[in-house]
Amino acid sequence: MNILGISCFYHDSAAALVRDGKIIAAAQEERFTRKKHDDNFPKHAVEFCLKTAGIDMSQIDVVAFYEKPLVKFERLLRTYFAYAPIGFNSFIKAMPQWIRKKLWMQELLLEELPGFKGKIIYPEHHESHAAAAFFPSPFQDAAFLTIDGVGEWTTTSFGTGRGNKIQIDYEIHFPHSLGLLYSAFTYYTGFKVNSGEYKVMGLAPYGEPKYVDLIYKHLIDLKEDGSFRMNMDYFDFAAGLTMTNAKFDAIFGGPPRKPESRLGQREMDLAKSVQVVTEEIMMRMSKHVRKITGQKNLCLAGGVALNCVANGKLLKERVFENVWIQPAAGDAGSALGAALFGWYQYANNPRNADNKNDTQFASYLGPDFTDAEIEAYLISHDIPYKKHDRSAMVQSVAGILADEKVVGWFQNRMEFGPRALGSRSIIGDARSTKMQSVMNLKIKYRESFRPFAPSVLREKMTDYFDVDY
Repeated sequence: MNILGISCFYHDSAAALVRDGKIIAAAQEERFTRKKHDDNFPKHAVEFCLKTAGIDMSQIDVVAFYEKPLVKFERLLRTYFAYAPIGFNSFIKAMPQWIRKKLWMQELLLEELPGFKGKIIYPEHHESHAAAAFFPSPFQDAAFLTIDGVGEWTTTSFGTGRGNKIQIDYEIHFPHSLGLLYSAFTYYTGFKVNSGEYKVMGLAPYGEPKYVDLIYKHLIDLKEDGSFRMNMDYFDFAAGLTMTNAKFDAIFGGPPRKPESRLGQREMDLAKSVQVVTEEIMMRMSKHVRKITGQKNLCLAGGVALNCVANGKLLKERVFENVWIQPAAGDAGSALGAALFGWYQYANNPRNADNKNDTQFASYLGPDFTDAEIEAYLISHDIPYKKHDRSAMVQSVAGILADEKVVGWFQNRMEFGPRALGSRSIIGDARSTKMQSVMNLKIKYRESFRPFAPSVLREKMTDYFDVDY
């Protein structure tokens, strides 16, 4: 049975293919179009998945779309009506795409997938997140926690996965959203919503949490169990064209930073403050989920689960004995979640996890290229090259790194998800005090404060890091 999962038309479009419960391929559309966070129908990603599986659309049995478009449209209408006449401009801007495409998803999918004759299913947005979190995990039984901006109505959910089924037991609904709170500060500090949140996380270590009390006093009412309500007097995202408003400006000392303008200490302190609040909310939620479910294993997904700093603190606190985080935790990973939902929850096929190994193949699920293909490309584009055997290449690269130079490392299948995991990576010597700025400013042309992930042999991990997990 071949199941094709699809997510698109919001951000980070992707496709994934599952055959008889095995993940065959998964990739984001941006990796083919080179358009960052491409939200268009994942035509190229679908073609890649089919090619990898050696099939065509006529052999796809089920297409699983990652959310319920009509329920999301209902939320939009109810929200606009609740805030009317405020939000009219936002309503006018949003409606054309809904009228042209999103309301006709069944017809659009059939048009974009010629030859498909099977069934189309629509799991809920957070069901797709939960499925992406639990089904590829090593655990036969586990709690799951999904946190993002918003799906149809849900912004946070938790429940339990057992065998081949997931059950959502509790939800927080729009407009109360940890993801949108973080996005509001992303907007206010001058970064782009839905793509710049990781910049806020990277900026946070340079600041002090001086605004935490103001956030709790004015913006969010946080309960002991991690549930919360936001004071919408300070936000415009529910029906407006911006995330925050003048009242938000007043309590934080001025208007939002203009994009690309100079970063100041205020932005660093704002980033640190919302990061501290986010970590506290995630910690309280996790403790509550452990208490309610009684599970020792936790699976995480949703865009907020890409906050690796918060995840690290959750691991260190050992709220759960074991934690598994979906590498493609955002909406791209929901294409995979939807496909797995189709295999297990919809088709009711058995699932037998060994509580040790996950089934996501380290998230190496994207395209790969043979030496012959690479060499043919280099020759056709007149690019100079040297060809080494594995041993000579490793020695050469080690010498280049030791000379404080930067290497583009390319091998095997591409990673699925936003993190470079050694297949498509830019690498440098972590011992060099100048390497971060060199890689940021000269190689990636990005802000100097942005961090890089350290890579170390597992047996050497405790030599460099204060961890015991």
